[in-house]
Amino acid sequence: MERATYHHGDLAAALLAAGLELLEAEGADRLSLRALARAAGVSPNAPYRHYADKEDLLAALAAHGYADVRARLAGVTGDTVRDRLVATVQEGVRFALARPQVFRLMAGHICSTHPAVRTAMAELQATVGRTLGEPLLPGALALTQGLSTLLIDGSARPGAGESVDAFVERAVRGVADVS
Repeated sequence: MERATYHHGDLAAALLAAGLELLEAEGADRLSLRALARAAGVSPNAPYRHYADKEDLLAALAAHGYADVRARLAGVTGDTVRDRLVATVQEGVRFALARPQVFRLMAGHICSTHPAVRTAMAELQATVGRTLGEPLLPGALALTQGLSTLLIDGSARPGAGESVDAFVERAVRGVADVS
């Protein structure tokens, strides 16, 4: 009798996709490798082929978030540094609003010391640095994180009839002393 074996076509991609969905649905605190296995439709031990533990999974999700933001920022253009700063912060805020739990994970979770996360963060910072110049890097990151947090938490809102992009542009132009 021939034994049928189960082989997942791309376990790593399936686990990452399921992890991102679970993270957005339940947050980092409720995420587990067992829940990840269920969501991906694999055996309870399958995630351990790619992640040593929950921290490793969270680090992979955060690193993926940094890579996603970096890809979004690669196309930022503008005639002036201020225009590029506005566009950079807008892209970062759009990401945060689309993936608030991934943003929260990236912005403050303990996995920020994980080597994969540190590498992804450095690559994002290099992209922003090339777009804006190194002196503006800290300000751009602070504006993006601050505005994203305020908008996600509901502490700040665009004005009546104002888009999020317009709100971000107004905020950035109000505090950025660049041309």
